[in-house]
Amino acid sequence: MRRLFLKLRSAVVHALAHDVINTAKAAAYSSMLMLFPALLVVTTLMAQVQPSGTALGELRSTFEQFLPPDTLDLLQSYLMSRHVHSFQVILSATSLSIFAALGVMLTLMEGFRRAYRLPSEAWSFWAQRARALLLVPMVLLPLAVATMVIVFGRQIETWMIEAAGHDLRHIVLFFWRMARWSIAIATSVTVLTALYHFGARRKEHWARVIPGALAGTLVWFPATLAFGWYVTRDENYSRFYGSFAAGIATLVWLYLTAFIVLLGAELNGALYWDRHEQTAAREAARAIAGRVETGPLRGAGRRGAAALDNTGGLAPVTPSKQASGSMQR
Repeated sequence: MRRLFLKLRSAVVHALAHDVINTAKAAAYSSMLMLFPALLVVTTLMAQVQPSGTALGELRSTFEQFLPPDTLDLLQSYLMSRHVHSFQVILSATSLSIFAALGVMLTLMEGFRRAYRLPSEAWSFWAQRARALLLVPMVLLPLAVATMVIVFGRQIETWMIEAAGHDLRHIVLFFWRMARWSIAIATSVTVLTALYHFGARRKEHWARVIPGALAGTLVWFPATLAFGWYVTRDENYSRFYGSFAAGIATLVWLYLTAFIVLLGAELNGALYWDRHEQTAAREAARAIAGRVETGPLRGAGRRGAAALDNTGGLAPVTPSKQASGSMQR
């Protein structure tokens, strides 16, 4: 536990040294540009699946579990006022979302590079953008699966309650909601693991990047809930920003999200360099031990022992010793 605490503290110190604060600001700005066009596309597609509007209600009920209230109100007013059926508008919103998502990935990859202390020329210009573009569907695929669970979650829940009967209704409801939360946590861990694994030039095994993904997930959920509580309870927030309060709250929430993602990368980077230093220390100790084993003194000692064994424990008599012995006689 103490070692984990020291690594977390080291990750925070390195995060400040690597200018994670400004990097998170840039990622939050690009995320703000991506958020609303992406929601427009998602809600339009979901409305095609369920035209009755149930999907939008399910989406709101899911968002209200972790989004700040002002952000939720802003999203709701945006979604209710947009009823798009034009293919050209959907295509434009999709293109803008991909362009903004590319900016988010490039910013996060820059933070990952600093976390692993790689040189700035680790990626070429086009290779970095190609990798960032590939990261977009890698992140969207788990989110799409989670979205499908959201869309059809209420229908699945109703069917399970009806099939279970009245006596087991509360038990089934409890376990199903726990399952939905587990899916949300698993989705977050999967997305972060994919980002950390493919987003840095120095590839690591999947198991090596899971600590940062778990730490980021475990920090993000309570941090989001705490920020939502603060926005709800503090009236000065709306007093300071007025009609812009909802937009500012959304931007701050995105900033917290980006900061936590980069902090998880810093933790993985600290663990990586710790393993690197331990490996280097073991190799140095092994090299020193090898030099001692094959050194001249060690070799001379072995040769002397072999000579004693050959003479039965007596020192060999040299010709000079024989001559001196005969002269004495």
